[in-house]
Amino acid sequence: MSDQKGLVPASHDSEGFEHDYNSGLAVVTADKIPDPGLEPHRVRMTDKSVKHENRAARQVFYWFMASAVGSVGSIVAYFAFPISSDLGTVHNNTFFMGLGIALGLFGIGFGAVHWAKTLMPDAEVAEPRHQTRGAEDVRARAVEIVSLANSESGFSRRKLIRRSLYGALAMFPLPALVLFKDMTTDPNPQGTLRHTMWTAGTRLALDPTGTPIKAADLTIGSVFHVIPEGLMPDGAHKDDYLEQKAKAAVLLVRVDPAQINSQKELDWGYNGIVAYSKICTHVGCPVALYEQHTHHLLCPCHQSTFDLANDCAVIFGPATRPLPQLQITVDAEGYLVAKGDFSEPVGPSFWERTAK
Repeated sequence: MSDQKGLVPASHDSEGFEHDYNSGLAVVTADKIPDPGLEPHRVRMTDKSVKHENRAARQVFYWFMASAVGSVGSIVAYFAFPISSDLGTVHNNTFFMGLGIALGLFGIGFGAVHWAKTLMPDAEVAEPRHQTRGAEDVRARAVEIVSLANSESGFSRRKLIRRSLYGALAMFPLPALVLFKDMTTDPNPQGTLRHTMWTAGTRLALDPTGTPIKAADLTIGSVFHVIPEGLMPDGAHKDDYLEQKAKAAVLLVRVDPAQINSQKELDWGYNGIVAYSKICTHVGCPVALYEQHTHHLLCPCHQSTFDLANDCAVIFGPATRPLPQLQITVDAEGYLVAKGDFSEPVGPSFWERTAK
């Protein structure tokens, strides 16, 4: 029966659902749904058998030991497969080091998971939520809970697992320490970055062929990846080819000279042809993406963006310094040549840059 406004009162069906005929929705009343409770607890074999419990403890120990072996193995691989100018050595070094580091990480993870699933208490507990306060009795109860968790997990009691975990955790950071320590053998890394292979008169050559580039070869919008002429894997710098290339890599672009708004006193380009270091000043990733219409250079790692038409000033991203520019001109045969080295060290901004 409807009321004076033409609305139909809500009613209940045979299954206990309340229907509101005015909205067409079924409203579920809270008191009609029974609490399903917790599922019956399933006792594990490690809870019933000391033999299975000890076997599970040994398995956790083996995982932690495998982690330690993997961490040490990655260090051994670093020295067993040294990197040279041959790119195959880079593959072997990174593959076996990565394999060892992965084993070190997953060994700890698998061991911890197996420990929790087989040896730690797995009884389901429902605890009502309430607002916690910093009262003394609450703090004392927190200490009791931590002590109880320590007792139930067996961390203090299971010496085999605890000591193997300590060993795995102690070994795991060692590969990183070795890598960081050996990032450079030069006692003056700032000086290493300050000087590259670019000298006055060095021709700009295509990467990786090493073919010299003439100014006439570039049209507006052209982009070339450039290295110093003579820098080849089998050349004079074959022993440090990758290091020299990483420092000297250049991005060569030709734009309309009228669109260049350089604030430098000297003309660093040639008829709209400009050359900038490819090494991002944030963390050293290669800046290799060029947008012709906006004259923006983009670093794909963290999206640092540089304005090529304005001395490669930073317009977006985490980089804080413009890309170092290589001053260029042409020789008597029309080939593009450098006027000298970069005016400042290439690469990230966190190296000291005051020394000459």
